[in-house]
Amino acid sequence: MIHLTRINHVPLVLNSDLIEHIESSPDTIVSLTNGQKFVVLEPVEEIIQQVIAFRRAIHPLREPVPGGESDG
Repeated sequence: MIHLTRINHVPLVLNSDLIEHIESSPDTIVSLTNGQKFVVLEPVEEIIQQVIAFRRAIHPLREPVPGGESDG
């Protein structure tokens, strides 16, 4: 989930897995896979960074295995 702000300054928490695409024309429009669209104050790059940070938080990189992984 990422935190955004609608154009009328109302906070919005959005499931980032539902984002289909984001456009900037000049307002930022987030289109979801279910057809909903939200106009938000955050720029496209900030939304992308929030999605990356969220996904890293829920899927942290595993520590490398000493000596590497073996096949058998």
